[in-house]
Amino acid sequence: MSEERSLNFLEEIIEKDIAEGKNGGRVHTRFPPEPNGYLHIGHASSILLNFGLAKKYNGKCNLRFDDTNPETEETEYVQGIMADAKWVLESMGIEWANLYYASDYFEQLYGFAMQLIKKGLAYVDDMSAEEIAATKGDLNHPGQNSPARDRSVEENVKLFEEMRAGKYKDGEKVLRAKIDMAHPNLLLRDPLMYRVKHAHHHRTGDKWCIYPMYDFAHGQSDSIEQITHSICTLEFIHHRPLYNWFIEQLGIFPSQQYEFARRNLTYTVMSKRKLLQLVNEKHVSGWDDPRMPTISGMRRRGYTPQAIQQFIDTIGIAKRDNISDLGLLEFCVREQLNKSANRVMAVLDPLKLVITNYPDGQEDIFELENNPEDETSGKRKVPFGKEVWIEREDFMEVPAKKYFRLAPGNMVRLKGAYIVKCEGYVKDDAGNVTEVHATYLPESKSGNDTSGLSVKGTIHWVSAKHARIVEVRLYDRLFTVEDPSNEEGDFKSYINNNSLLTLPRVLVEPSLATAKPGDRFQFMRKGYFCVDSESTAKHIIFNRTVTLKDAWSKEQKKN
Repeated sequence: MSEERSLNFLEEIIEKDIAEGKNGGRVHTRFPPEPNGYLHIGHASSILLNFGLAKKYNGKCNLRFDDTNPETEETEYVQGIMADAKWVLESMGIEWANLYYASDYFEQLYGFAMQLIKKGLAYVDDMSAEEIAATKGDLNHPGQNSPARDRSVEENVKLFEEMRAGKYKDGEKVLRAKIDMAHPNLLLRDPLMYRVKHAHHHRTGDKWCIYPMYDFAHGQSDSIEQITHSICTLEFIHHRPLYNWFIEQLGIFPSQQYEFARRNLTYTVMSKRKLLQLVNEKHVSGWDDPRMPTISGMRRRGYTPQAIQQFIDTIGIAKRDNISDLGLLEFCVREQLNKSANRVMAVLDPLKLVITNYPDGQEDIFELENNPEDETSGKRKVPFGKEVWIEREDFMEVPAKKYFRLAPGNMVRLKGAYIVKCEGYVKDDAGNVTEVHATYLPESKSGNDTSGLSVKGTIHWVSAKHARIVEVRLYDRLFTVEDPSNEEGDFKSYINNNSLLTLPRVLVEPSLATAKPGDRFQFMRKGYFCVDSESTAKHIIFNRTVTLKDAWSKEQKKN
């Protein structure tokens, strides 16, 4: 019997709420990304958590875009986030209950702000952002009241209406909550609620020239949607009292916030600002570069949503920030692809093998198993001839100890075909081996071997006559250190210059001629690979998803 997983702290809270009849026993969560970049592995964790809790407790989960900053938000990001979220949710077999935008609530949020003004709990301020920051105080000193703090309700109503009407320039006026300039939580020292921003919004166009601050819009949007369990990452723990203050003063549905630790991953960065730097400064090809920790990058690299879910389930939900090992994520990817990816033969560094006693013009067709882990995967036909390509590393002029591949006098089995014996080799003027010559044993045919011989080495190959040429991109870790954000100096100085190696002429078996973008394979003895989104029928590109073993850790130990 499998051991039952214990409840995480959020599940404990929800089960207690249900037992006590809180919110009528209802569970309603939401995933609220800002459309100012693409989602990364941390967002995938939040998606799976919020939607997973809703599914487990027969509730609902909304996808809501918190689009309150028109200068950084784009429709491209909205579309990308929707595609990424849908892809992650595939593994759970669910979709979002509702699709909302904070901009749907701009009129309602304006009404909330006006309600606080009329209660004497908000005021229009003339100070600049720099002046407000200078009067905020610190943990040891109280802040200073703004000269505008005691404006009358009538004047504040008039000024706020004028802000909306477009009378003022950017930065000329702001709306602030009137709370306590000596509050120990600096976020409650008369925080900004609205600012003037004459910017085109991706959904509302030029209808608005004032926009709510995130801290004002976020909690009220949760309340409007009747969210019962508003789940955020730990950096929002100090914002919770402010959300609660707004809700209490407005007398609206008391959505409750809970915090969990965000996901950090070794050998990468998770800050949207830093990821944007990598994109804008061309250190990567884009947000979906396969080296990026973005969901679109991982999808393009060949990761599966099931592998990401397995990784997130394995590390669990925590209350303290932590950094998870990329090696664990890669382990989960290998486990999933081992079950689902068909095995094929590809020669990355080709060396020609000529089978001298194989009859000229003769061809064999071998049937090879697609995936020994999947009984339903079937078999494929692979052609064989007098000349085949093998990996250059599968031949040595002077073999090392325990080298069981091709060398003068050595015998190996060509995968799924025949046993061959190395008889010699040819070099060019520079001393490079250009051809290996061997003889084959006709009676050693795989599946019908009567030779009585047992060889220790088996190597993959591709028929020279039938081979297809493809491009292969070997991706590795983007950074050379585990936590580049915590190292001295610019994080970009730790970029791994060997994180991408392009092989323009890789030879593959003809079955891959029809491979389509997104198709995943195991290249025997080489790793797992995925057809890139830039591939065409005439120019197929494969991205290495992950090696067969954790080669990085082995290399690090060596160093």
